[in-house]
Amino acid sequence: MNNHFTITINDDNGVKQFNLHHFVKKAIFYGSVFLGVIVLGAIATILYLDYSVDKLEDKRAEIELAYMDLRQKNEELDKSVKKTQDVLELKKQELEELSDSLSEIETMIGISPSQNSDLAERANITKLNSEQMVTLLQFIPNGSPLAYKGITSKFGYRIHPTLNTKEFHRGSDLKAKMNTPVYATADGIVEYSGLHEKSGYGKLVILQHNYGFKTYFGHLNKLVVKSGEFVKKGDMLAYSGNSGMSNGPHLHYEIRFISRALNPYWFIKWNIKNYNEIFEKEMKIPWQSLITATAHTKVHKPTQTPLLSLQDQ
Repeated sequence: MNNHFTITINDDNGVKQFNLHHFVKKAIFYGSVFLGVIVLGAIATILYLDYSVDKLEDKRAEIELAYMDLRQKNEELDKSVKKTQDVLELKKQELEELSDSLSEIETMIGISPSQNSDLAERANITKLNSEQMVTLLQFIPNGSPLAYKGITSKFGYRIHPTLNTKEFHRGSDLKAKMNTPVYATADGIVEYSGLHEKSGYGKLVILQHNYGFKTYFGHLNKLVVKSGEFVKKGDMLAYSGNSGMSNGPHLHYEIRFISRALNPYWFIKWNIKNYNEIFEKEMKIPWQSLITATAHTKVHKPTQTPLLSLQDQ
């Protein structure tokens, strides 16, 4: 068996031959194969690593994009939280102002503010009391029957301006030019509308109201309503004048409770702001009994009559 092989090399110096053992031949062959495998493995590894790097780069880009999106959402959430905090702070201030205003209303209508009651409960109690107040102010005479300019002759004893005798003046004479509109100061029915010569009131309108109250409007010029008509608070009744025993244009205004004359001044002043004052000033009326009787009465659409408010004196 031939275990050798010959390698021949031709160059300028001639021909050279080398005899190699067959084992060496196998070693070179396997070495070449091994190197080839290594080279191929290296190439495959490089390609895999390059692919992995591309994948990681794509993943990094996705993570960065997700991070930017999350950051934007966090910024929007921060803005939303800040806006919500601002709104809550504003609502807190509004609630504090509302509570202060409610306390003023509670004090005005004679309710002691409760520290243990929440705002809704306090508002409900105030609403119930306010509804009763509105009811009384709708049915019981209050405010001025015309644009208030002052009083020329008060309620009580005086010297009659035309008879020149001492008498008890049952009403208040309100300043008014000729043909000043005169309005009802509470809901009622027209008991009388016409010339009343016997009393000296001249043209007179008498309104009968709920709970025993009556109002008298004397020395009128022109009458608008007729006897038997129902009127609402604020409805026009007549125009002021100088009829009857009068020494000049004005309005004679009376309020009576079960035929007893009351001082109209306290009723002219009476409104929602000084609601409790009349209970101390006018003692001829059993107010507590009246309030109890009207506790469950409610006016759904109370009359708004700006002219019936007492102007600053």
